[in-house]
Amino acid sequence: MTGSEREKMGAGAWYRCLDPELDELRARARRAIHQHNILPPDERGGLAPALRALFADVAADVFVEAPFHCSYGLNIRLGDRVYLNAGCTILDSAPVVIGSDTMLGPGVQIYCAEHHKDPALRREGLEIARPVTIGENVWIGGGAIILAGVTIGDGAIVGAGAVVTRDVAPGATVVGNPARVVGGT
Repeated sequence: MTGSEREKMGAGAWYRCLDPELDELRARARRAIHQHNILPPDERGGLAPALRALFADVAADVFVEAPFHCSYGLNIRLGDRVYLNAGCTILDSAPVVIGSDTMLGPGVQIYCAEHHKDPALRREGLEIARPVTIGENVWIGGGAIILAGVTIGDGAIVGAGAVVTRDVAPGATVVGNPARVVGGT
């Protein structure tokens, strides 16, 4: 595929993350994150203005505890009443959609990028990004890791510390590494 590395990333194609345009987008995100993480809670509210402006879409009643981290921010969409506890990280090189009334425990990590398996290409920064979609009314326990390309259905529960490598059906409960179903609706 031809085009800029940002265009390739957005199209879900292999791209080089070591790119001046992507570097600047990550720097912009770091500035917004810094503002969010250092503002006193009564001044920050649910989400610092710079971080709110960075995200692709965010409802008015979202609450993101500090500290928080993301790669770009511009690929993050948060529905109504989404709550992200302290220490959450979203590496959003692809779209990340989190549905209304979903809660993430402390230290939850969402990773969209997959680095190339060939070490020489990995050294060059070659990676591919796949979206993560989390439905409505989902609870993700502290320290869980959600990997690239995963969809978590409405009403699902992800246990603390789980590593989610595959889609989770609506209403299912998953635990462990790799996450496996232990209950459902």
